[in-house]
Amino acid sequence: MIKWAIIFFIISLVAGFFGFTGVAAGAKGIAKILFFIAVAIFLIVLIFGVFLGVLVF
Repeated sequence: MIKWAIIFFIISLVAGFFGFTGVAAGAKGIAKILFFIAVAIFLIVLIFGVFLGVLVF
């Protein structure tokens, strides 16, 4: 999921550089959402791992 967030961030940078502000804003929004979802999933897995005392992966 972080990989997709980075890809959309790069798309946003390239689109912003070439003047496609609508595309850049959309890609930035998608990248931000994917990043926060990935962080939330990481924290949930970390909490379950600590509370259960086993490796959840």
